[in-house]
Order: sequence, then C-alpha cells, then structure tokens
Amino acid sequence: MIGKLLLTLAVLLGAYGVLRVRWRANRIEPGTVPGLDRSQGSDSSWQTMRLAASLLIAIMAVGSALYLAQGWFEDQEVVQVQVINANTGRITLYESRRGSVEGRQFQTLDGRTIRLADVERMIILPAEPELDPSREPSR
Repeated sequence: MIGKLLLTLAVLLGAYGVLRVRWRANRIEPGTVPGLDRSQGSDSSWQTMRLAASLLIAIMAVGSALYLAQGWFEDQEVVQVQVINANTGRITLYESRRGSVEGRQFQTLDGRTIRLADVERMIILPAEPELDPSREPSR
C-alpha cells in the first residue's frame, strides 16, 4: 500500500520537474530570440494552469486520505468469527477486529491468537449492533 503511494508521489514529482523545465524554457525574454514575441495574456493563462494543477493535486491528496481513512475504519470494525470443526461440527464463537483476520489465523479482542487447523473452517459474520468495540468479549 505504501509502495503505491510512493510510486504516485514519484510520478507527481517527475511530472512537476518536467513542467518546471518547460516553464523555464518558455520564460525567455522577448527580444533575445528573433521572431519570438510573447503576448501579455499568456501570463494569466499560465497562472490559471498552475491554479488548476494545484487544485487537481489537492483533490487527489484529499481523495487518497479519505480512501486510507475508510480502510482504517473498516479494519477497526468488530466482527464475530465462527470457527467450525468439519469433523465434529462444533462451532466456537470469537470476537475480533476485521483487520486482525489474516488467512487462517486471527487475533481476538482479548489478545489471543487463534490459528485454524486444516479441518476447521472460519465464517466472519457482519458486525452486530450489540457489539461494542470498547468492551471486552464475553467468555
């Protein structure tokens, strides 16, 4: 995830560098290059373009921050995890955070790490309204 953000930042910095070189090349004073006369209106168009680029970068940054915040809040959601033994049919209930469930193991709210055997299956149930993330799980 951080790699994607760093790649995006590198692309933005590279694009800014290229545009900056082009802007400096276009700022040649009139009269130094024969036949090149810049109109007076071009300065305002560059300012408008800079403003548009700044707004676009700001919108992208806010969108990225909202996406990351949404993922973090989703990972903090308390869910019920049912572990079912396929041989015996025994069902064991646990409470965990959604972000703590990884593959065939998860960590409960009270700090226990549960690893599933090959004969066990896991069902993650949606969060129930009576589950409060601040309380300890029932035993």
